Amino acid sequence: MFDSLKEKLGKFKDDVEEEADEPEPDAEPEDAAVESDGDAADAPAADASEEPDDAGDPEVNPKGDSLTERAKLFASGQAKITEAELEEPLEQLEFALLEGDVEMSVARDIVEQLREELVGTARAQVKTGEIVVEEAIGNAMLDVIDVGGMDFDEEIAAHEMPITIIFTGVNGVGKTTTIAKLGKYLDDRGYDVVLANGDTYRAGANEQLQEHADTLDLKLISHEQGGDPAAVIYDAVEYAEANEVDVVLGDTAGRLHTADDLMAQLEKIDRVVGPDMTIFADEAVAGQDATHRAKQFNDAAEIDGVVLTKADADSQGGAAISIAEVTGKPILFLGTGQGYDDLETFDPEVIVERLTE
Repeated sequence: MFDSLKEKLGKFKDDVEEEADEPEPDAEPEDAAVESDGDAADAPAADASEEPDDAGDPEVNPKGDSLTERAKLFASGQAKITEAELEEPLEQLEFALLEGDVEMSVARDIVEQLREELVGTARAQVKTGEIVVEEAIGNAMLDVIDVGGMDFDEEIAAHEMPITIIFTGVNGVGKTTTIAKLGKYLDDRGYDVVLANGDTYRAGANEQLQEHADTLDLKLISHEQGGDPAAVIYDAVEYAEANEVDVVLGDTAGRLHTADDLMAQLEKIDRVVGPDMTIFADEAVAGQDATHRAKQFNDAAEIDGVVLTKADADSQGGAAISIAEVTGKPILFLGTGQGYDDLETFDPEVIVERLTE
C-alpha cells in the first residue's frame, strides 16, 4: 500500500544519506595548523566570553546569537540550523510529495511546517540539513494526517441509539459496498443494523443494496426509484426506533445533474433526518481528484469522517494525507479488498510508518 509515495520518500532518504557520507569540500585537514607558518600558533587565544562589536549585526549574525552562545553550541558539538541549509532538502521533499500525489497546497504546508519548526533549532554538527529534514518528515506527516481525533468504535458505543450514519460520495467508488462492509463490521460487534437506500435515482441501486442486505441478513428500507431520499432514510430511522435497532446506515445519491440538486437533497436529509454522522467515501487511487471531491462534498454537507476504498491498489498514497488536511476530518477506515471483512481501521501512525520506512 502507498508504494509510490514510499518509494519517492525512500529515494529522498537515500539522497540524504549519500550527501551525509560525502566529505565537506572545504574542510581543512586535521594537521592544517601544523603545516601553517606558525603565525596562528603565536596569536592569543580567543576569549569566548568576549563578543565582537558586530555580534549583533544581522548581516554577520542573522539570528542575533551572541558569540558566547555560538561558542557553547560548538563546544557541545552542536550548531544551529539555518534556512539556507534547509532550502535544497525541503525543495526535494516537496517534489517527492507532489510526485506521490499529495495535493500541492498540502505539500507546501508540510514543507513550511518543517521550515518553521527546524530553522534556528540546534542540531548535532555531524548532521546535515538533509538528515535533519529526513528525520522530521514522519512527525510532520503525522501532524497533518492525524486530525479530528475521532475513535469510531468509541463514538458508536457512547451514542444514544439509534445512531444514523449517512454516506456521501460519487457513485462508482465503492460507496455502497463500503456501507455493506460497515454493516457487517457493526453486526460483528453486536449492533443491530438497518440499511436505507437514499440513492433513489440510480437504476439498480435498490437491487445492489438489497443483494448486500440479503447476503449479510440485514434489513433494507427502500422506496420506488425516483422517490424522495429524505423520506427513505426517515422511514429507516422510524423503523429503527420501533424495532430497537442500533444503527441506520443510509446511502445517498452521488451523481446528480447539478451541484445544486446534490446540495438540496443533502440539506433536506439533514433537515428531515438530522443524521448523527456523515461519512465521505472515495477511492484512494483517485489521488488529487479525491481531494477535490472531498472538499466539494464537505462544502455541500459537512462530513465527519472519511473512508478510502481500494487502498490495497493505491500506488501513490497522497489521497490520505491530502483529504485529511483539506477537510480537517479524520480518515476512519481503509477498504482493502472486495470481501465484507476487507475494512481496515485507519491508524495514522501505521500509515505514516508505511510511507516513510
